[in-house]
Amino acid sequence: MDFYLGIQWSPEQIAGKVAVSHESVYLHVYANKAAGGDLHKNLRSQKPRRKRHLCGRDRRGQIPNRRLISERPSHIEDRKQVGHWEGDTVIGAAHKQAIVTLVERKSGFAVLAKVSNKTADLVARAIEAKLKPLNSRVKTLTVDNGKEFADHQAIDQTLGIQTYFADPYCSWQRGSNENFNGLLRQYIPKKRRMETVTDEELTMIENRLNHRPRKRLGFKTPYEVFHASLNRVAVRT
Repeated sequence: MDFYLGIQWSPEQIAGKVAVSHESVYLHVYANKAAGGDLHKNLRSQKPRRKRHLCGRDRRGQIPNRRLISERPSHIEDRKQVGHWEGDTVIGAAHKQAIVTLVERKSGFAVLAKVSNKTADLVARAIEAKLKPLNSRVKTLTVDNGKEFADHQAIDQTLGIQTYFADPYCSWQRGSNENFNGLLRQYIPKKRRMETVTDEELTMIENRLNHRPRKRLGFKTPYEVFHASLNRVAVRT
């Protein structure tokens, strides 16, 4: 139990994999805290949910040739098919350097890449490099209206996919990515400078979050669900 707490699994996730109730996990954590232990530090903080603002008009300059989310096939919303991704960038202190986060909608499987600058060219190349090895399971990408995604047509051409843009100020339309970014902040808080984040650390974070069981997946891990789909492709070919 302590091992799973040490790698930041929630009590509910532990209960889904181990023969113990999540209430027992919490009791164990609180008893440990009372005895001077530090297991409680591995629990994710419960911050109040922010209100969802209504979607509005983007007052920034628009990205040319955007394909709007309203044009995206409706079946993608159901999360029944592996292959539909969401993309975002996470910045650190002083807004220098950034991490590109890419999350597959059905499985929650994620890949990360650090860019030295949040330019459209660097972000596009990072997306291509991370998704090309997984190309058989990349059909669409949904992003926000940040200028770092202005090179979307090159991404589409390189990967043979279609990129869609969420409505301005509607982060819930990329809920998988928003949720993952919150988990990422447990390891890389906003006050941290991104130049201190190493590729080895990003790999460690990828592994921890991709191998963490999820309730909505029947306590399977994102890795298990995503790679099961890859194996099915391999068998057919």
